Amino acid sequence: MAGFLIFLDRPKADAKASLELLSSLGITVKIATGDNARVAEMVCGDLGLVSGGTLTGIQVDAMTDAELAVTARNSSIFARVSPEQKARLIRLLRQSGGAVGFLGDGVNDALALHSADIGISVDSATDIAKDAADVVLLDKDLGVLAEGVMEGRRIFANTIKYVLMGTSSNFGNMFSAATASVVLSFLPMLPGQILLNNLLYDAGQLAIPGDRVDAEQLRAPSHWDIGFIRRFMLLFGPISSIFDFATFGLMIFVFDAVPGEFRAGWFIESIATQTLIIFAIRTRRVPFFRSRPSAGLIVASLGVVAIGVYLPLSPLAGVLGFDPLPAPFFLAVLAMIVIYLIVVEFAKAWFFAQAAQQPSAPPRPRGHAHHVSRRAARFSTPQAIRAAPSARVTSSAWPAAGASSSGTRKVRAGQRRAGN
Repeated sequence: MAGFLIFLDRPKADAKASLELLSSLGITVKIATGDNARVAEMVCGDLGLVSGGTLTGIQVDAMTDAELAVTARNSSIFARVSPEQKARLIRLLRQSGGAVGFLGDGVNDALALHSADIGISVDSATDIAKDAADVVLLDKDLGVLAEGVMEGRRIFANTIKYVLMGTSSNFGNMFSAATASVVLSFLPMLPGQILLNNLLYDAGQLAIPGDRVDAEQLRAPSHWDIGFIRRFMLLFGPISSIFDFATFGLMIFVFDAVPGEFRAGWFIESIATQTLIIFAIRTRRVPFFRSRPSAGLIVASLGVVAIGVYLPLSPLAGVLGFDPLPAPFFLAVLAMIVIYLIVVEFAKAWFFAQAAQQPSAPPRPRGHAHHVSRRAARFSTPQAIRAAPSARVTSSAWPAAGASSSGTRKVRAGQRRAGN
């Protein structure tokens, strides 16, 4: 008798949903396999993965690097490819300017895992694949990758919130303090009061890591842009100082405040403005109406403002160097805070409408030296390794003939391990 023996390995039930989620995050999925092209195309069709074309190993070998770099960006399936061809594809895709991750679990994937910006494997993979990978997933699920990407983007977005808030507020406060110190005959705020102000301010920002992030901040990766931070600081810092100067004028010319009252008034205005501005900075949308902050951030921020208002009125006021304030001051400072937040909203709308703040082109790909340094980082130590006085290391970092010191052996062992 004659017949066929068929082995069927169906895709995981949630694979299609995971691929759709990765696509919504701006991540393009490509398949590199040693299997037949028709098998790969059928699996991709079952998963609903739109194919941009298929290349086989023979076609890859027939192309120059320039031709393959263009074709690989458009193709989705690479079938019957060898380990060397996978690594070549990864290298050319990295040169296109994007970050390239590679997910593999076999011995044949080790070269590609080394070549990728981030090599990803699973706990059930071969030892060689796990050793070559940067990340080892304990759960063999593409959804884990998507969740990891979203969490990373959420962390970065919340980090930028704190950086923008801290740089703009500190720049404005220091400018106000420096100006007031020149104009006034007394210190605008005592050192202990400044430290207390900063302690309250920083305590309120502990809730930022758990804040919500707008959907558009998760759709595409963000990059560190020191120029953007500088421009933000130079716009919103002076706006904060303008309202500080308005508070100074109010205290001196309207309320004829003594030093203790002046310091109490600026303490309240400063802690309120630099804390509440987080609700404007945290989003490009209109806060509360189109972008709701987390409950923790609302409670922390309002709690810090309440404490800042209470301290100059509390029994501790004398110890802290504050004098009681007249009731009309609180109405005036409340009006100034409302106007300040409205001005910040208009300034934010203008700032993000400028061409300089629009998303820029992808960063240039990093060179070979950076890639080697990143791969060797886990085998490196921040301290310089000193060879023994009798050991001499050649320009290639291998010990000279006859050298047998322990320091030289350590250098050799470390380089062999890094080479793995």
